[in-house]
Amino acid sequence: MKRIAFVFVFIVLSAISVSNTANAQCAMCSVNAEQSVKNGNTQGKGLNTGILYLLAIPYVLLTGIGVLWYMKFRKNTTQGIS
Repeated sequence: MKRIAFVFVFIVLSAISVSNTANAQCAMCSVNAEQSVKNGNTQGKGLNTGILYLLAIPYVLLTGIGVLWYMKFRKNTTQGIS
């Protein structure tokens, strides 16, 4: 079990360390965000907040499913021990 956890952590850290930054966004979105920041508007800040919400939702869902699965697995193994 420890070996599987070690391999998983190694793969995740390897993937993070070699990732490149992507500068490929919609031309209209990037121009809108740049112009709004230059003119003192807060539309760019709202756009960035929306992107962060969209990015976070899949991770929150997967974490919730993982916690539920772990709790069910843990309940099943403790009942078998008694």
